[in-house]
Amino acid sequence: MAYEVHQSAFKTLNSIRIPRVMPVVGWILLVAMLIVGAALATVPWVQTASGFGTVTALNPNDRLQEINALVSGRIQEWYVQDGSRVQVGDPIVRIIDNDPRLVERLEAERSQVQAKLEADRTAAEIAEIDMRRMQRLHSEGLAARREYEQARIRLEELRARLAESSAQLSRMDVRLSQQSIQLVRAPRDGVIQQVFAGAAATFVTAGQVVATFVPDDAARAIELFIDGRDVALVQPGAPVRLQFEGWPVIQVSGWPSVAVGTFSGEVVAVDPSADASGRFRVLVSEDPEAAQTWPDKAYVRFGAKARGWVLLETVTAGYEIWRQLNNFPPNLPGLGASGT
Repeated sequence: MAYEVHQSAFKTLNSIRIPRVMPVVGWILLVAMLIVGAALATVPWVQTASGFGTVTALNPNDRLQEINALVSGRIQEWYVQDGSRVQVGDPIVRIIDNDPRLVERLEAERSQVQAKLEADRTAAEIAEIDMRRMQRLHSEGLAARREYEQARIRLEELRARLAESSAQLSRMDVRLSQQSIQLVRAPRDGVIQQVFAGAAATFVTAGQVVATFVPDDAARAIELFIDGRDVALVQPGAPVRLQFEGWPVIQVSGWPSVAVGTFSGEVVAVDPSADASGRFRVLVSEDPEAAQTWPDKAYVRFGAKARGWVLLETVTAGYEIWRQLNNFPPNLPGLGASGT
């Protein structure tokens, strides 16, 4: 009522009119909202569980290996350097003992043990013959029982001495064998990645890592680390889309069919426990039925970074936005968007 009374006093306000374009803009916004709502309610979206990882080998024997010194000693000669390509059986490093005549002395000591073993064997054979003779005489009443028992005790003592000499000879053979294995060789075809030990005259102990080795023809796999919220939904055999480091890609996680530059994979295994950061490791191998294979090893090498999207259920785009805003996990397989 007050506005009507004073309306004649506000001439400028009365002259203002709503622009003609505003109703058009309002209708455009209304139609756009209806279209977006309909799209969110009907457009399909593939749910994914994503994670980052690295390229590794599926078989543990194909991963980076350590080459250890077989015996303690001094490095005499290196046959390789960083980046050298080797074949199975090729020499890598020669290690010698600090005593250059150790092998000769061990062989001489073995000869003495061998002679002692032969003497003990002969003594045991003679003692056995003597024991049998005393047994026969005792049974005929020509020898006392005490003499027969002493012959048996003597035989057992010589047999124990013979067994000890045999064990000592075996230990000498093992020691000689260890000292003779002073030339470390390549276990299979591959590349020497890094040499750790120093130059000649460097002392190393048995079991010490002297170099690292990468085998050839290793089957690649991806170690993805998935958040604990989604890992329960990742099952072996699930399809995966992969993006490799340095490889051009256009990725839309909800529409894998329109992605460019991604590669197919398949979940092989899921770790039952998390790492120190609370993430779970998922092993992904190359899909053998995929039309496009992974990039050559010259472009995607072991240790390279990768990102993966494990494909789960197909829901509407609106439901996926709602799920992301509420930080809910994806649907359990087979339950759909309304599953609990």
